[in-house]
Amino acid sequence: MSEPTHDVVIIGGGHNGLVAAAYLAQAGRSVLVLEREPQVGGAAISANTFPGVDARLSRYSYLVSLLPTRIIRELGLDIELVRRRYSSYTPGLSDSGLLVDNDNAESTRAAFIGIGAAADFDTWNAFYDDTSRLARSLFPTVCEPLLTRSEAKRLVDNDALWTALIEQPLGGVITQRFTNDLVRGVVATDGLIGTFTSLDDESLDANRCFLYHVIGNGTGDWDVPIGGMGAVTGALERAAREAGARLEVGADVTSITPDGAVEYRQNDRIMTANGAVVLANVAPWVLGELLGNGGEASGGAIKPEGAQVKVNLLLTRLPRLKDASVSPEAAFGGTFHINESYRQLQTAYEQAVLGEVPELVPCEIYCHSLSDPSILSPQLAAAGAHTLTVFALHTPNRALTEENNDQMRALLQAAVLRSLNSVLAEPIEALLETDAAGLPCIETKTTLDLEHALNLPGGNIFHGKLTWPFLEDDEPRATPAERWGVATGYPRILVCGAGARRGGGVSGLGGHNAAMAVLEGF
Repeated sequence: MSEPTHDVVIIGGGHNGLVAAAYLAQAGRSVLVLEREPQVGGAAISANTFPGVDARLSRYSYLVSLLPTRIIRELGLDIELVRRRYSSYTPGLSDSGLLVDNDNAESTRAAFIGIGAAADFDTWNAFYDDTSRLARSLFPTVCEPLLTRSEAKRLVDNDALWTALIEQPLGGVITQRFTNDLVRGVVATDGLIGTFTSLDDESLDANRCFLYHVIGNGTGDWDVPIGGMGAVTGALERAAREAGARLEVGADVTSITPDGAVEYRQNDRIMTANGAVVLANVAPWVLGELLGNGGEASGGAIKPEGAQVKVNLLLTRLPRLKDASVSPEAAFGGTFHINESYRQLQTAYEQAVLGEVPELVPCEIYCHSLSDPSILSPQLAAAGAHTLTVFALHTPNRALTEENNDQMRALLQAAVLRSLNSVLAEPIEALLETDAAGLPCIETKTTLDLEHALNLPGGNIFHGKLTWPFLEDDEPRATPAERWGVATGYPRILVCGAGARRGGGVSGLGGHNAAMAVLEGF
């Protein structure tokens, strides 16, 4: 075995790797970060997506909820996050829809009445009071060593709530507490974003996904990063560099050994770095491949699977809605849910399980430029241009191959536009800006595209199945890596990405918790 050349070698310069690098370098450790792309940031980047068009889109991830203010404060990050006035808008089957206004409870009550869901308004408030209780109880623990299940349950101190959201399928509590199908769907979507499952599945995959969507910073709010996701990465990169971390881009790691030898290719040269400890800011499945043992390091031989398609659009203006009672600025000012009633979500899942593209693809839509026009050039902003980001559910990776990916990308893009047009008063295609070559400003990323671009196995945005933010009572926690939820089968290799316990989303938790385990144990 060679002597370590660095205290810590971090594989992958995504946001979690940068968080770990900043903490460790500030603590005096020598840190090397190896990133295969020409820039750091991973999925948390901004890009001029359309040639000749001055609009910097958050290309992959786009909102911030789970990044603790504690990490922002401790690393001295210059990040500005903006709260959105509107929580969501969801068109109904008629020309009316549900607009949830965070600043006007009576307006929201009227919207519930307007879709025939008057009885669900008080239930809605009570339900989200319950999720706020979960958030206030559990979120402060995510930057600490893991609690056990029993400890977490005692902390929540509400057995009925714990049973409903942690121990029984999510669909049960939704259908028991809400009566309106559209309202049920709005609640249910937080259990399905990035997770391909049924709301009644006993695996509770939807429950874990739901939990992470509602506990962020003790409120569950999803905020807009001013300047786009690239501003978040930029702040993290500055913190890591100023602390003394060495960041190498264009460094493609090809293998790792259990004793900390990391081989990588950079500028057509094969190089080796030796770390006293290695932090893997890659999916556990990818880590297994780098170790040469396939799925073993990921805890199984089943490759993760994503189930979404991502579409970025630049429009000349916001589209008019079939629901003339709601302005486009309000409808797109929060999360715009399309074809996401409870029945539609279940139907789409059943069709996707059969290998079909859902007839009406459920979609989450978000307009960054309404909250933050700084991502547009002054000319585009003055002309009324806007960005749209579409995150479509229930489009699983199993339908894609290297041979059919181009065909499926076109098919899925058409399905997303068809779904969007079903609630608009005019076709979205007519509103697309054009790039320098005269082509419409629309970009679609399949799960296979995400695997190629971001090294996400199966296009899974969470690096694999999400885990509870606590240990089971009988799980080991004898080592720092086990206590912090970053252990692998190798003492000198820790997970520091979304595949860690309490991973997934732009949170920095994998990076923070891996850094804490290193500082405690190495």
